[in-house]
Amino acid sequence: MSPYYDYDSYVQEALLGVVKKILKKVQNEGILGNHHFYITFKTNHKNVIIPKFLKEKYPDEITIVLQYQFWNLNIFDDHFEVCLSFNGNEEFLSIPFDAISGFVDPYVKFCLQFSVDDSLLDEDNNIDTSESDKNQISESSNKNEKENVVVSLDEFRKKKKDH
Repeated sequence: MSPYYDYDSYVQEALLGVVKKILKKVQNEGILGNHHFYITFKTNHKNVIIPKFLKEKYPDEITIVLQYQFWNLNIFDDHFEVCLSFNGNEEFLSIPFDAISGFVDPYVKFCLQFSVDDSLLDEDNNIDTSESDKNQISESSNKNEKENVVVSLDEFRKKKKDH
């Protein structure tokens, strides 16, 4: 046992609790006002479930947007599930909270960054999403909404000041 408290781990756990709480509110109440969320996560995390084409295109990390075109948001203790539209198709994603590397609400310029434990990443980067994942996708009735985009979080990250 280490003689030190793991403050970084405690803080990260608490801040992930903020993300969980916000997403739980969205699950129950929908998105309030002009808020929207950019969630960056490691696609090579062992427990991430995403469509094969996304894992192939983004083998390390991707940013998703929760704003207009998402359905069936479900929050669990260790992960969340959501359906998003990609290329006009509704796709199922299951994202462990410990796979999240960034969370941004640009409406209020709120940004969190997280460290992802390397031991949770799939070094082989196997792409094995099963056909049963497709069965979890619900039907979408809204086809006229904007496409989701992958965005850079760099503009929201605080710049270090030179001393």
